Amino acid sequence: MKRDYYDVLGVSRDVGQAEIKKAFRKQARACHPDVNPDDPESEARFKELAEAYEVLSDEDARAAYDRYGFDGLRGRPMTDFDHVSFQDLFNVFFGGGMFDSVLRDARGAWGAAGGAAPAPRGDDVEVELELSFAEAVFGASKDVEVIADVACEACGGSGAAPGAGREQCPQCRGSGRVREVSNLGGFGQFVRTSTCPVCRGQGTIVAQPCETCRGTGRRRETRTVTVEVPAGIADGQRLRLGGEGGVGSQGGRSGDLFVRVSVTPDERFVRDGDDLIYRQDITMVDAALGTTVRVPALDGPIELEIPPGTQPGEVRVYRDRGVPHLQRRGRGDLKVVVNVQVPRHLSADQREALERFAALAGEKNYEPDQSFLDKVRAVFGA
Repeated sequence: MKRDYYDVLGVSRDVGQAEIKKAFRKQARACHPDVNPDDPESEARFKELAEAYEVLSDEDARAAYDRYGFDGLRGRPMTDFDHVSFQDLFNVFFGGGMFDSVLRDARGAWGAAGGAAPAPRGDDVEVELELSFAEAVFGASKDVEVIADVACEACGGSGAAPGAGREQCPQCRGSGRVREVSNLGGFGQFVRTSTCPVCRGQGTIVAQPCETCRGTGRRRETRTVTVEVPAGIADGQRLRLGGEGGVGSQGGRSGDLFVRVSVTPDERFVRDGDDLIYRQDITMVDAALGTTVRVPALDGPIELEIPPGTQPGEVRVYRDRGVPHLQRRGRGDLKVVVNVQVPRHLSADQREALERFAALAGEKNYEPDQSFLDKVRAVFGA
């Protein structure tokens, strides 16, 4: 189970970027295998630190993590640190490199460690998923149609004709790289290494392409993927299903499937984060005399008592009756706002009755029993 990123770096949640970077560099140096020759876990700890730093050093990713935990990072491109060599990572952080470059290498580009390039990673695929309000609140299991590459059955994904196989690239002799040497006169030679243009860094070529896929090793197919939607997901968020995208070529890793969620608004509630807001209309007579009304809630209706003298805009808060929190226990609140309705069209008799009431009512009837600030503090728990 993953540890909290702040605990990994040993910092509090309110620290700035300078403190995060300082904490990372301090702990990362201590994890080098040369410093811990007898500790086989030092490399794993370093990669854990790198993952935490990748998230917390990105303002957008950090904000999503602070609010929703690990679920808030679903749908964001994340480095697969299990497939990045320790030395590459350490050189980037402490050898003058840039962090973004190693992330590009880890996400599928050819790194600078040498040897043939890894097999090409499959394409990422994004689909839209429409959810009802209830499905977003309580979670659901939904099927989505995905159009993505799959391995060619005729050649088993190799791209070569059956029985032909792949052959060593004659240009780079299997290394995946070619070298170009430039003479700089009295200053020596400049050697530039680049990806082999013939095999595109793979080190092998297809001499006899498969007729079915024309040497690509892949074909398009529509398939159904079941998505487990977590309770409390919000409109516009994305879910990431690792390895459910297009298949990679020559045995490369499959891409990821990103599911963008669209939630149908509810006619009753307005969602504010994980809180729900409901407007309860009552007449001015009920507000003055008091009454009892039934308020809808996610877990069934609530009996709301309206005491005599209830004022417009008063808010009643029901704790833990809102939307479930993502990646943590508990729920938001249900806030019921009282809206007092005033009659728009009065008959002569109604007007006369109200005028008699106005004459009988004194200023004491309208004196507030609680200040506006006190009401605000009561609602928000200040």
